[in-house]
Amino acid sequence: MNNKLIVSCQALEDEPLHSSFIMSKMALAAYQGGASGIRANSVQDIQAIKQEVDLPIIGIIKQEYDDSEVVITPTIKEVRALANTGVEWIAVDATDRIRPGGVTFAEFFQQAKEEFPAQKFMADVSTFDEAIAAEAQGVDVIGTTLVGYTSYSTDLKPLAVLKDILAETSLPVFAEGNMNTPDTARKAIMLGAEKVVVGSAITRPQFLTERFSKAIPTEPISLQREEKY
Repeated sequence: MNNKLIVSCQALEDEPLHSSFIMSKMALAAYQGGASGIRANSVQDIQAIKQEVDLPIIGIIKQEYDDSEVVITPTIKEVRALANTGVEWIAVDATDRIRPGGVTFAEFFQQAKEEFPAQKFMADVSTFDEAIAAEAQGVDVIGTTLVGYTSYSTDLKPLAVLKDILAETSLPVFAEGNMNTPDTARKAIMLGAEKVVVGSAITRPQFLTERFSKAIPTEPISLQREEKY
């Protein structure tokens, strides 16, 4: 993985591109564009992507449970399913939030490592403290995936959290979450991130269309004199 870019190819059930076939072609397009890794959701998508590209994969399963806010690989059941696919990394929510069944991250991860000692795990965190705690538990990679996505991290800036984590951890850190522009991704690498994971800004056309739609005025207006075109 000499290139620093990993592309997240995901589409949930309520999104137009939800299809393992489409995600496999999205991964192929990412590969042809220079990506050196893929992040994928679900066993079905991972299997389809493996048929199209020979790239390292960060595997997750997004699964909702009634008794927890944790969605990314929340229980050992999802870990077992992902381990059987042979993905290079399994990403798990490593936030302070309680997992289904009242399980803490430490309890969950201890079981995961006991069952799959050779598997590499990526900790998706939302704060500096969560990153340090995840390192202490023995994860292999830290990802800033959930910065801004937990109720207590909405005011945090992804690049600022990334910088703080990099200053304290000895683990590889993947910049992920709100990496919405090439400039942001570039800055993340310049700060010292091992890789940068980009999703919506590449693989979600409805998100990209919405950005354009909101930026275009509904009525013609004149450019201000100082604006260049």
